[in-house]
Amino acid sequence: MKIALIGSRWLGSEVFKKLKEAGHDLTVLAPSADDRLAKTAEENGVKPNIHARRFKIQPDELPEEVDLIVSAHSHAFIGQDVCRRARIAAIGYHPSLLPRWRGIAAVEWTIKAGDPIAGGSVYHLTDEMDAGGVVLQDWCHVYPDDDAASLWRRDLGPMGLRLLTEAVAMATRDGKVPSAEQDDRLATDAPPIKE
Repeated sequence: MKIALIGSRWLGSEVFKKLKEAGHDLTVLAPSADDRLAKTAEENGVKPNIHARRFKIQPDELPEEVDLIVSAHSHAFIGQDVCRRARIAAIGYHPSLLPRWRGIAAVEWTIKAGDPIAGGSVYHLTDEMDAGGVVLQDWCHVYPDDDAASLWRRDLGPMGLRLLTEAVAMATRDGKVPSAEQDDRLATDAPPIKE
């Protein structure tokens, strides 16, 4: 399957490894040449595209057509003009139980709000932030001494790797991915937290 992987850091790098191991044909978009995803791709014979406009992916930064777009720790906006290039779907991982904590600081807001339960969602990318139909979700406990970093490292990061890998396997097997509409009445915002 032809997959455009847009991402960064640990999650992007680990998703790349899983997709490469599964034999997919990968195009990689990363925010910088020294990003972990870019380095992993380069080490594995895939020349990464460094997206020129860091906060918005442009259609010309992807191949004309791909089967699937996968967003793994991307902070760049991926609009419908880009998503239309995917034959099957454009999906991403968000470290919350959507529609709770839509936004860039979901893990931080989970901790700040004292949520006892956290989770992750693979969802369809839309022009509205983190509002697309849900493909897969899972949950975990938040420990009393957790901070955002410990919760991400222990549960939410590995959960994202597993859920994205499962979603790609579904797309490969079925030629589609499910979509359960989010209930906007339950949505909460997770804007950046200023120190």
